Amino acid sequence: MTIHKLHIEDFDEIDYQLIAIHSTLEDYRLAYYINQNLPINLQKGNCNIQISNKEGETQFTRFVYEDSKDIAWNLVQNKNDVFAPSQNSNQGLFAESNNKFSTKIYLIPEFKKVDFFLKIENGEVKIDVSKITNCIKKIDRVSTVYAVEVEKIKSKNNLIF
Repeated sequence: MTIHKLHIEDFDEIDYQLIAIHSTLEDYRLAYYINQNLPINLQKGNCNIQISNKEGETQFTRFVYEDSKDIAWNLVQNKNDVFAPSQNSNQGLFAESNNKFSTKIYLIPEFKKVDFFLKIENGEVKIDVSKITNCIKKIDRVSTVYAVEVEKIKSKNNLIF
């Protein structure tokens, strides 16, 4: 009987491009404007990305599109709020108040100022990232768009979806 070994390096290959987007737009409006400027049709996905850490648990909305060339487009928000109830140790006037404090959770904590990521999964097809970033830059209320080097991200496991 022969023994087959699998090396983790075989599965660690990165086959996607990542574009960071800084914008004040809501996620659905940004998806609409990206659809207008690029030849894609992003739609809200049924399954959100769930992240939990010591601050709490949250879900990041995801807009998806897969074209005829087997290129998968994912628009994902990077920031989300988690509301945690406060420990009520007040007495007197504010004893009955229910205070909730919010903290931010990030999909990719290394990029805390990024609002959205556009993940483009391409198997064999070459993608012109500079052309895509130039199209997204034309959208009003998008301040900055740039490509991210995925190899340098420590929390790239959060991008597996």
